[in-house]
This record gives sequence, C-alpha cells and structure tokens, in this order.
Amino acid sequence: QVQLVESGGGLVQPGGSLRLSCTTSGIIFSLGEVNWYRQAPDNQRDLVASISRGGKTTYADFVKGRFTISRDNAKNTVYLQMNSLKPEDTAVYYCNARLLLGTYWGQGTQVTVSS
Repeated sequence: QVQLVESGGGLVQPGGSLRLSCTTSGIIFSLGEVNWYRQAPDNQRDLVASISRGGKTTYADFVKGRFTISRDNAKNTVYLQMNSLKPEDTAVYYCNARLLLGTYWGQGTQVTVSS
C-alpha cells in the first residue's frame, strides 16, 4: 500500500523558516512528478511547487523566491524549504505524487505563521 507522509510543519513567526518533508513507501518519487499543495480554511487547494521526473522545478507566483522544492533520490524524499514566511502562508500543506501507477496524496501537515 502506498503511503505519503508529510512532516516538518508547525508554528513559526513571520519571517521565519520551515522545511517540510514528504517520504513514501511503495513508490519511487524519481519516477514521477511530486507536488506540494496547500489549503487554508474555506479556501481551495492550491498548487505551491512541483518537481518533475527530470528535476525541473516550478512554483506558484505567491511563493517564488521564498520556497524551494527539492528531491533526495537516495532517501526517496521530497522537501519544501520555506523561507520568509508570511501569515498568509498559513495552511495545511499536502504532498502529492503523480506516477504512471496513479496519483497519491499525503494526509497533510499544518503550517501556522503567526506572532
């Protein structure tokens, strides 16, 4: 059974940093595209960042220059480094993987940016 597990969320002050991790069992991240989404209360789920099978990265305009997505193939883990966090970044962050076998979601990790 495929599981995606996010970790690294928490409470941070504005301007601070967090690094989210997404690990998995049952699939190999480097064989597909991995994405980070986020969803704030009463909002839709938005795409934040993507890393393709070939390692190409893309970002939503609202995080460009602040967030970095990366992949460690040896650890089969994808990261989202989040810097210069703002209160509007507060949301549940979800890891998503799209492979030929299917599409998979994690349970999410809460990120709260508040003073």
